[in-house]
Amino acid sequence: MKARFKYRIYPTPGQKYRLAKLFGCVRVVWNDSLACCQQQYRSGEKKPTNSQLQKKFITQSKKTEYREWLSEVSAIPLQQSLNDLNQAYQNFFKSTKGQRKGKPVKPPKFKSRKSLATARFTKGGFKVGQHKVYLAKVGKIKIVWSRELPAAPSSVTVIKDSANRYFLSFVVEIQPEILPQTDNSVGIDLGISTFATFSDGTKVDAPKPLKKRIKKLRKLSKSLSHKTKGSKRYEKARVRVAKFHAKLKDTRTDFLHKLSTEIIRENQTIILEDLNVSGMIKNRKLSRVISDLGWRQFRTLLEGKAEKYGRDFRVISRWEPTSQVCSNCGFKGGKLDLQVREWECLNCGAKHDRDENAAINILVAGGQSETLNGRGGKRKTTAKVAAANEVSTR
Repeated sequence: MKARFKYRIYPTPGQKYRLAKLFGCVRVVWNDSLACCQQQYRSGEKKPTNSQLQKKFITQSKKTEYREWLSEVSAIPLQQSLNDLNQAYQNFFKSTKGQRKGKPVKPPKFKSRKSLATARFTKGGFKVGQHKVYLAKVGKIKIVWSRELPAAPSSVTVIKDSANRYFLSFVVEIQPEILPQTDNSVGIDLGISTFATFSDGTKVDAPKPLKKRIKKLRKLSKSLSHKTKGSKRYEKARVRVAKFHAKLKDTRTDFLHKLSTEIIRENQTIILEDLNVSGMIKNRKLSRVISDLGWRQFRTLLEGKAEKYGRDFRVISRWEPTSQVCSNCGFKGGKLDLQVREWECLNCGAKHDRDENAAINILVAGGQSETLNGRGGKRKTTAKVAAANEVSTR
């Protein structure tokens, strides 16, 4: 299986200039090719092939006075940019024909200078050294190896984020590491006040980095709003806001990685509930706190690590009444308000913690059967209905 390994790099001022030129050339080639495809579509002609686009907008464009500066950068990232455009169109066509699973894919869009700047090098365009990485027509860039690469990379993507930080992302072929078998299974109920409640009664609180620093964000945003757009002071204020958001993201990602790794190592079967996060964040009262938790990223990490380490990851239907059913006798007591954190079963008299009871029911539902919708079935609901149901059970 393929995996990505991301490292921080520190280019010199001259290398930053050459990288900026590379990012600009990649963006121009993408936009020129996309404009050509759209123009031919409007005229009723077929979309040009990938080879035709590369010949016209890379090879021939370098010979023109209008685009001769494309020869100042490596041709490999330019070719990879058009490969990505071709793949984006293939995904769009397959989605419209119903040949691609998941949400409908939109057609590719034009790239802006404000977009995330990336450029991908394949073999022949880069070389990995002990302390530096060589990129064609950029030079040897200093890199911080936070961990060792498990194998020789097949490609590397250089990235510049909105906080003006530079990274290298390597694609490496790795072998799945099968962990020793264990008899432990866990159902996990995700919530707002408590990030995760396990079926064994363990509760984990989230760091909630945005909630702790919301006053600082408001101060930085207010300072940015007072600056003249396009000025040097505006750019400095924008970078301060971007660095603030980058720190929030890093704090949240570090927490989710550590928690997901711990769960995968200790349990053979992990069961989650299929939450409609995209619908829930449309609730204006809960959108900020839900976004601050990172539920969807947590599920993605668990799913990927379960495949990597040979664990069983399951998802139950979002329509299972996990918070309404007594885990002791199975009696359904009806909907509960969010303020109700503990309740007593009217049938057997058992007292339940709301989240612990839901986690136990998730474990039971995952052990018996998995629904088609929990696996990503075709059942559709409006965002309002999904959000209302989710909020009422969390």
